[in-house]
Amino acid sequence: MPHPFAQADLPASFIELLSSLMRSPSVVGAEHSFFRVLQRELEERGAKVTWYEGLLVAQGNAPDSMMFSAHIDRHGLVCTGPNEFQYAAFVAGARSDLLGNSVSESLMRKIVDRFDDESVYAYEPWSGAYRGRGTIKGAYICENRNNLIFEVDGLEHVVAGTPVAFTDKLNITDQALVGQLDNILTTAALVHLFEGGFQGTAFFTAQEEAGKSWRYLLEWFRRFGGSTNQLIVVDTSPYPDLPTAAQQNLILRHKDANAVFNPRLTERLMAECQNLGLSYQFKDTYVEAQNAKLIANGDAPYSLGATELGRIISASNGLVDGTTLQIPSSGYHTMQESAPLSSVAGFLRMLAVLAKG
Repeated sequence: MPHPFAQADLPASFIELLSSLMRSPSVVGAEHSFFRVLQRELEERGAKVTWYEGLLVAQGNAPDSMMFSAHIDRHGLVCTGPNEFQYAAFVAGARSDLLGNSVSESLMRKIVDRFDDESVYAYEPWSGAYRGRGTIKGAYICENRNNLIFEVDGLEHVVAGTPVAFTDKLNITDQALVGQLDNILTTAALVHLFEGGFQGTAFFTAQEEAGKSWRYLLEWFRRFGGSTNQLIVVDTSPYPDLPTAAQQNLILRHKDANAVFNPRLTERLMAECQNLGLSYQFKDTYVEAQNAKLIANGDAPYSLGATELGRIISASNGLVDGTTLQIPSSGYHTMQESAPLSSVAGFLRMLAVLAKG
């Protein structure tokens, strides 16, 4: 069973930071305004901040001592014509039949009713300036374009190219943090790390939900990286429900669908979990166990998943290596994603230990 952390173990400064960051929009493909917010928060905590295309890099006085990465984009919509809105991740990833890499019908059907009646607001992508609010009234699949079209009341004045974020705020129950957590939760944790004197490097990437963030990160390593780049990518990890998510504090991986992760660094995370009294599960082992049951029943197996780290390891020809550290959650990619308080507290403790190098 997970270590019995209480809500009081979550620092008030972290909760305040997370609540504030959740109110700043960062729709996939339109993250510039959030980078500006992030720069201010990081520089206030003593970090040296540098911008690159699709990437913000925050460094202390010992940048090579430890490297973490979190993606900063969140799901939302984008205006693609007069009173027409599409799922931003599909647009940013150029996912349409025009290029032969269309979104699967099953994925579109999974999303089509997910956000009915959700409150949204439009913003200017560079400054973050407010452009009005609306409500999602429904969505449908346009068969001609094989794409998902959203109907929104109240944003008829918005022009094409304008991002539309979900109206969100942090909720705290006696069991979990609740909201659109992916991936603002671990982003806030890395910013909070500098508050405690972190001197390493934190990468904040754009367009992970469109499958592009690894490219921005790999470009940085090709510019500046040495030959022993040990990277820890942080994120949330989906489970069917909160009780299942809460069965372990943290999620590790040996591998994903694209690559095997660094065994020594993975073993270090496992050892640190044990030292801190944190329970953990290897997600790839969990999925493989689920798949064995599915295959035995004649059902299709699940994918091991494609992480930012797996993509960059696969494409870097040995330049970048590392592992992942994730917070289990339920309600993935919804406005009610829930992360157990014990997992968040354990994650912050783990980061603090790793930050010491």
